[in-house]
Order: sequence, then C-alpha cells, then structure tokens
Amino acid sequence: MRMVTAGEALFEDQDFPSDDTSLFSDGSTPIARLQGEITWRRPQEICQSPALFPDNISLGHAKQGLLGDCWFLCACTFLLKNQLLLNKVLPPEQPQWDDSRYRGSFQFCFWQLGHWTEVTIDDRLPCINSTLCFSHCHSPTAFWVAMLEKAYAKLHGSYERLWAGQVSEALVDFTGGLAERWSLGEAEEEQRPEQDSDRVRGRSLDLNLLYPVKDECAVSCSTHSSPGGASELGQYHALTVMEWLDVQMVSGSKVLLLRIRNPWGRCCWGGAWIGSGLGWSSVDPISALDLQARVAEGEFWLDETEFLSQFDDVTVGYPISDEGYLKSIYTGNLLTHNHQLAGRWMRGHSAGGSRNSSSYGSNPKFWLKVCERGEVLVSLLQHRKWRNTEQCTQTTLEDSKNTTHQHYQAIALHMWKVEKRRFHLSRMLNKPPCASSHCHSYEREVVLREQLEPGYYLLIPSTYQPGAEARFLIRAFSSSSISLSALKSPAPTLPLTTDGEWETSYFRGSWVEAMTAGGSRNFLSHWQNPSFPFTVCDESAVTSGVNVRITLHQSRPDTDLHPIGFHIYKFPEGESEQTLPRHEDPAASCVPHCYTQDVSLACRLSPGAYTIVPSTYQPDCSANFTLSLDCRRHSQERLGRAIQEVS
Repeated sequence: MRMVTAGEALFEDQDFPSDDTSLFSDGSTPIARLQGEITWRRPQEICQSPALFPDNISLGHAKQGLLGDCWFLCACTFLLKNQLLLNKVLPPEQPQWDDSRYRGSFQFCFWQLGHWTEVTIDDRLPCINSTLCFSHCHSPTAFWVAMLEKAYAKLHGSYERLWAGQVSEALVDFTGGLAERWSLGEAEEEQRPEQDSDRVRGRSLDLNLLYPVKDECAVSCSTHSSPGGASELGQYHALTVMEWLDVQMVSGSKVLLLRIRNPWGRCCWGGAWIGSGLGWSSVDPISALDLQARVAEGEFWLDETEFLSQFDDVTVGYPISDEGYLKSIYTGNLLTHNHQLAGRWMRGHSAGGSRNSSSYGSNPKFWLKVCERGEVLVSLLQHRKWRNTEQCTQTTLEDSKNTTHQHYQAIALHMWKVEKRRFHLSRMLNKPPCASSHCHSYEREVVLREQLEPGYYLLIPSTYQPGAEARFLIRAFSSSSISLSALKSPAPTLPLTTDGEWETSYFRGSWVEAMTAGGSRNFLSHWQNPSFPFTVCDESAVTSGVNVRITLHQSRPDTDLHPIGFHIYKFPEGESEQTLPRHEDPAASCVPHCYTQDVSLACRLSPGAYTIVPSTYQPDCSANFTLSLDCRRHSQERLGRAIQEVS
C-alpha cells in the first residue's frame, strides 16, 4: 500500500464537502438521526489494501447500508454485468490507492437530460466507527459501490436525496437508454385521480415477452407491501432479477424459476425453493444441485407463480449494443436512429394540461417524420423538481410512490398521424390519437411504442394540470430513418413581476476564454468569473430571512450545452463590495453543474451584501448567459452592476 508523502495534498471537493451539507437536505428521512455520528474517511484509512474492484468479481456486488437507496443498488448490479457501460460510468485507468499518481479524486459520468455529465469527487466516505455506513461491496476492500454512491449523491445534492426512488431512473442515468415499469397484477384500469379522455388499461408484463433479450436487459422487481413470502422486506423495496429459465421437472413439465438478489445482502424469502425446500424434490437432482450452486449471498430462487403473486411490478432496462444502440425489448431490433429535443411547459403560454382541458392545444408540439416503415419508440422525460424543505413531511419508509408525486408532474405523450403538414388542429385533436403513453403518470419518463408507416406524425407532450410548469426532453428511437423537429410558437414576453409578489431583474453576461471563464470552485481561476453583487435590505427579516430565486440561463443550443452552476457568497460585515469574498464559504450554491439551459435555486437569505458567481464546470468554456434575480417586492433587494465588465 503506497503512503502519500507529507508534501502531497489530497484533493478535497469544495462543492461536496465532508460535512452535514452533503449528507442531509431537509432531515426528513431516518438517516437524520445520524447527525453528529458520521465521520469521513478515505479508503486507505478504512482498510489496508483498498481497490475499486475485488479479484473475485462476485464479491463486488452492492450491499445496502443505512441509506434507503435499494433502487440505485439494483442499477449497480446491472453495471457489474456490463463492462462497457461500467467503463462509461466509471472511466477505467484512474489512479487508485496503490498508484503513484493517486491524488484522492475520482471521476464518474452520468447521463442527465440528454448529455453525459462528469462528476468529480474526493474519496472521503461517510463512516460510523471507521466502517462505511452507507452502501458498500460484499468485499470489505472494494470501494466502487461506495464511490459511485457518493458521486450519485453529489449529482442529486446530498445523500439524503437518494432515499427512495425508481430503479428506472438510475438505469437511465447509468446508460442513457430507456427503462419501463410494468405491473405484475391484472390488467385493470388504474385508479388515478385524473380521468383522461383516452384512458388506457394498466399494463401487465408477460415474462415471455422478454425472452429475445433476457440475457441482455436489466430487470428488477419491487414490492409495495409486505408479501407473504418476504415478510422481512416491509414496504417499498426493490430487488434484482439475476436470471430466469425454464427447468425440466421429473413429471416432464417445465417450471419457470427466477434467481433474485436482495440488496440487503441476505436471503429474506421463505418459499418452496429456498435451501432444501419442497420445490427441489420435483426437479432432477443434478439440475437442482447446479441451480442451487449459482446462489450467492443475498440471493434466492422462486418460481413464476410466487414471483407474480408476491411482487407488484417489474422494471426493465433496455439493452444497449456494443456500438451504443438501443435494442427493443419488444422485438430485439436495433434502434439505430435517434433524435432528441428539449422543451418546456410555461404557465400562460404552453402549459395546456391534459386532453380534458380546453387549452390542451397550446401544449408544445413536435413533428416526427418517418421515412420508412419501422419500429419507433418516443419518450417524454421531465426535469426533476425538489421538495420545498419548508413544506416537507416526515418520511419513514422507502415510499417511492409518495416521493415521486413530490418531485414530478403527472405527464403523458400523445401522437396523431397527419396526412399533410397543414392541418386543422382542433379537428385533429377531436380524433383519437394513433398512439399514446400510459395515463398521465407521476413518472420521470413515459414511453410510447408503435410500428409506424412512412409519413408525418404530430407529438404533443402534456402535464395533467393546466398551468403546471416543467422542462422536458423528447427522445425518439427507431429501427428506420426518422427526423424530429419542433413546431415554432411565439415566445412569451418576460414580465417584470410574477404572482403579484415578486420582482425580477435580468442581467446579461459572458464567459470569455482566458478572461472571464474561470470554471468551478475546483479551479483556482474560479474568481475570474463574472460576479454580480446585490443587497438584501429587509430589516424585518433578520431572523426569518428573505426569499430569493436565482436562475442562470446559458445561450447555447441544446446539442452543445456547457455544465453550469453558481454560488452565492456573503460579504463579511464592513468589507467593501469591491473586494470579492475569496476566503468565504458560499451562503448558498446551485451545484452540481448541469448540462441544461437553465439552473435555478430558491433560498432564504438574511439581510446583508451578497454576490452571485456563475460558472461553467471547466475553465475556458465560452458562452453568453442571462442571470435573473427574483425577490419579494418589499424586501428591497437590488442587483448592482457586475464587478467585472460583462456584455
């Protein structure tokens, strides 16, 4: 094990520091009770010979700790089975602890809203009594899971924000592909609060559907209540389906068996196929021994009847070929053509609501041109919104259903075949669509799939509620040639006030290479970025603070975005606003830097003098940007001139 000499400084991530700000967001989950108990240690302080991966790769599987992120760990299992995707998320050849180049930092890549985003972290990990307290590998000397979890937590803003989620989201973030969630119950109409005019029946999954791609796709299952066979699981737990196969029985018939992995790292099942259960007596002894030998720690077998009765849904991640193409789970076809476009629902302009609303036609619209007959999948992916920490309620379970409603709008996607590009919109919308996604669902992403003939198709994404605002991404994948374009609509004028209570000030600036493009706080050139001072003057808010909302918009095409973010610094009392507070920690931050047109932060600030420093993640990335500051009318905030010259 290499020792770092005294003169060498190991990297310490200023954007995701080793303190409670990286652990907790609002204290609404059970890990809040760990405040004050967690220390941060580097792997070489935890064990003698740390490595990212163990020699025995089966010991590299994830084991859940005190954090309720089983959904994330199910996606980790898929990465371990696919070296190409693992290398994409965790680039190889990074210096590890026994390498002379090691400096305490690691890079990861996640797919976010159409782009791969690099996340750099230091290797200080949360521990209790010198032992990792969150997710880790079965091998005590392997750290790829703990490091990946930290990078993913940084991407989300804190470890606590990984509590409860959907396996489909992590799969998409790790692959850039698609994932769908299927019900294992009867195909009954879903009892949702909204009543769509084209409501469809709930989709149930036939496992035979997946046989053409069963060795390539990612499959997980979850339970929403305590099933009879898995009484230990409790509510809202996700597990990984490692494999499934037809097994010949002594009677001559076949039984479908599934091998399941529990992220807890222990068996929690009491069915007929556990240990020397009765089920094995109906199978040829040699086959039984072979199958039982495949079971690793935390795994168990169960048959199709048990599977369908005890679990509530299945998530299926689409396979991705070595060339990077998505493969259809319906046909096994390679979807070699793909396009994506960003869009936005804006209140009073393009947030028309569902087909039940008279304003539905004002929603954003997209042309899909199909050049030859083929299989087409179109997805609608919305940006996540985080809970208002002042209004959050106590969460005690991995309740994915409730947290999903807090983070997302109910969305749907509809498609009409159009004979020619000139058409009467209201007449067409009175006709049933040729394809649609599920009913408006509180999901990050919904998908529709059809075999389409050549021609033009109109796509309309919508939220269920009129006026609901969100950003989204439309993605189209096809086995044949297609094109995707947006129907142009006039942009709304930006009002100086909104909701009758806020004032908004807009300012323009530029990051210029070698001048004002200083990059993030990880770089010494950070303070070369333009900075914008403002003052909070509401003396009545000394104790409670003043609500402000800051938005940074970069003026670049969706296909060539920089990762952007910003920090808000407070000037020490009595110091000149002409001297940047270089040695102060930010009062608030909008990080990690994201590949998106806009990033926004709502926060509460005490009276005083502040400055906003917007940046790209890497230095020398040129772009124009707009900065907006929303504040309460009576709080008398003002945005001063930029300290550095901006255009």
